[in-house]
Formats: sequence, structure tokens, C-alpha cells
Amino acid sequence: MSQGTPSGLAAVSSALLAMSRHLEVRDVLKTIVASARELLDAEYAALGVPDDHGGFAQFVVDGVSDAQWKAIGPLPRQHGILAAMLHEDRPERLADVRKDPRFEGWPSAHPDMSDFLGLPVRDGDETIGALFLANKKCPKPEGTCGFTEDDEELLTILAQHAAIALTNARLYERSRELTIVEERSRLAHELHDAVSQKLFSLRLTAQAAAALVDRDPGRAKGELQQVAALAAEAADELRAAVVELRPAALDEDGLVATLRTQIQVLDRAHSARVTFTGRGVRALPAAQEEALLRVAQEALHNALRHSAAARVDVTLDRRGPGAVLRVTDDGSGFEPQAIRRAGRHLGLVSMRDRASGVGGRLTVESAPGKGTTIEMEVPGG
Repeated sequence: MSQGTPSGLAAVSSALLAMSRHLEVRDVLKTIVASARELLDAEYAALGVPDDHGGFAQFVVDGVSDAQWKAIGPLPRQHGILAAMLHEDRPERLADVRKDPRFEGWPSAHPDMSDFLGLPVRDGDETIGALFLANKKCPKPEGTCGFTEDDEELLTILAQHAAIALTNARLYERSRELTIVEERSRLAHELHDAVSQKLFSLRLTAQAAAALVDRDPGRAKGELQQVAALAAEAADELRAAVVELRPAALDEDGLVATLRTQIQVLDRAHSARVTFTGRGVRALPAAQEEALLRVAQEALHNALRHSAAARVDVTLDRRGPGAVLRVTDDGSGFEPQAIRRAGRHLGLVSMRDRASGVGGRLTVESAPGKGTTIEMEVPGG
């Protein structure tokens, strides 16, 4: 086949690698359609992911400008050729899609299409999308299709790999959602425990002050000062928890500014000294910045809640095109192997998963009485 040449194999390899490189579903869909259009030399490509209501949850096009796509209007429904690709397990290769009896027309702003190649994207027995190309860029005698059997075979291979990439991206997004739920649950427990303790102390101290106000005003004044101090501590605990619960403004502020803000709040909320230094770090892919932020938050949580550290230092440095995060504390430390054997991970498993999920690596150095250093390196984009 024509794609069997070395240059053709290289192009196919590049396309498959590009599909597997992305973690976000939308990015995967865009890469699939762009790769298919380029490899098969078509004017247009599209991929639709169906919903359960006769429409498409997502529909991505390549070869159509943003202005033209906006003018076309709402997403298509599952009818005509699109329905055939979703409900029939075979490719559709047509010389002129407009002459097919299943063709039901398209909006006035829609580009004119003639020869057509489409097929379902399947995960086992489930159809998870419809991929199609239109207008092969080649001379076409009247009434013939520019797309060939070789094109059909190549698109079938692409669709098989697209199914894998799309399924993996969906699993990644689902795992992220579950991780966020787990983190919020943990923070809710932490918030309840910390603030409940402070409020209980406030109540007892206020009761003591009320009992002393007549017979020992001096002691009552001291108790009231303690009430004020406890109230300030409770406010700081709440502020720190809110910072962790609030979605990080990575898109607006960037990783360095977001980390600096959160660490300033933690420094005020805890007796330990918490510092941050950022040096020369460039903007990184969104998934990497989020992973670095979450690992930093988990490591800070461990250091401030469990290690009795007097000081925690966070640094973020540029390393080649990527970055390295380091969280170091002077706390009680632990024996990593013993922690693992006991089944208590202090979030280490989730931190390692986050690092590996964005192509990075995580190392942990600790020993009883020697503090802990957690380092995460990511390669950049």
C-alpha cells in the first residue's frame, strides 16, 4: 500500500504517538482528526462522540475555520450517514455523499463535500465515536471516490488506536475526578477536626471567663485574651482549608504565583515556618502544573499535620525544559520501607501516580528524626 513506504510508516508512527501523548479527552479528539486528515490528505475530518439523547456530546472538526464552524450552528444530530457509522460495524466509502439515499442535507454555511470515508470508532462492542473524512485532495474522474481501499485500511488502523487513546483519556479524567473527591473528603475531615477542637476550646475558655468575671476580673481578662487568640487560630485554619478547597487559579496566575499564595497562607495558619522559592520556571503543560501543585499540597499537608516540623521549605526550579519541585521539612521523618509494609502511605502512592501520569518521577528521602524531602521532576512540554 502507498502508506507502506518508509515516509508513510513514519507518518503513521507519529500520528499514533501523538494520540497516546495526550491525557485530556478534548486534546485526544483534536489529535485524532488532525492526524487522520493529514495522513489521508483530505480537506476535512471530523470525529463525533455520541450522547444518549440522539445527539453528540462532543464533535471535533479539522479543516473548518472557527468562523465557519460558528456559522454552521448547533452540533449535528445522529441521523443519515452519521447514524449509519454509529450503528453499523463497517466503513462507508462513497464517491458522492450527497447522492447517497441516507443523505439528509446540511446547513447553508456547511462546506461542500463530495467523496467521503467514514467508520465507527469502537471499544469492544461499544461504539464510542464516528470518524470521517471528506474531499480527498487528488484528481477524481466523474463519479469516482478519491479515497482508496488503502485509505480505508489505514483509517481502520487509526480508529483502533483512537479507541484506545480515547478510552485511556476517559479513564484518566475519571481518575482525576475521583482523586478530587477523595481530596475534598480528606480536607473536610481535617477541617472538621481542626475547627471543632478550636471551637470546643473557645467554648470552655469563654465559660471560664464568664465564671471569673465577678470574683476575679484579672483572670477573666486573661481568659478573654485566650478566647481572642483561639478565635484567630480558628480563622487561620479556616482560611488555609478554603485555599486548599478552592480550585487553583493556574490558568490565570500560573503555578509559581499559585504556590506562593497558598504557602503564604499556610505560613500564617501554622506555627511552623513555611517558605517558597521559585527560580526560572517557565509555563508548563496544564496537566503537569496541576500535578506539581497537588503533589506540593499533599507533601505540605504531611509535613504540617504529621511531622511536627518547625520549618518547611518549598522550592520550584527550572530543569531543562521542565521543572523540579522539592518540599523539605525538619520534622520527625519516617522509614519509607516500614511505612509501605504497614500499609500507611501518607499519600505517597497518589503522589507517585500523579508524577508518573505526566511523565515525571517522584523520589522520597526520609529517616526517623532526620526530616523528609519529597522531590518531583517533570520533563516539560
